[in-house]
Amino acid sequence: MIEAMRWRFDPLSLAWAVALFILLVLLATAGAHWGWVRSFLGDVMAVAWVYAVFKTFIGARVLPLASAALGVGLLVELGQYLASAWHLYIPNRALRIVLGSTPDWWDVLAYVLGFAAVLAVEYLFAAKVRKPS
Repeated sequence: MIEAMRWRFDPLSLAWAVALFILLVLLATAGAHWGWVRSFLGDVMAVAWVYAVFKTFIGARVLPLASAALGVGLLVELGQYLASAWHLYIPNRALRIVLGSTPDWWDVLAYVLGFAAVLAVEYLFAAKVRKPS
């Protein structure tokens, strides 16, 4: 049976979204010299952050929300590819840092790993909640 999505507000998910956002900002600024670790880990965490934002406001099962978060990452990557192919340039430096400017298959792998991490964490959390004390 398909369960309908519904609007809601989940303060715990909001707390996770804020915490992940702070970590992403720290990674983008303080970790600017960490090279591929910053970009790869940032892309993994970005999918988790989008998932947490979605989960804050949308009541739905884990898989559809995680899939939507993965889809956002993949759309960003597609946008980078199209911008590169059409020689478009984003003049805003902050937006270039957030969205990226170079399409890369490693980014796609990072998004998929972020998706898998979300599923794993949610599965482990659900198993812990169901487990009798």
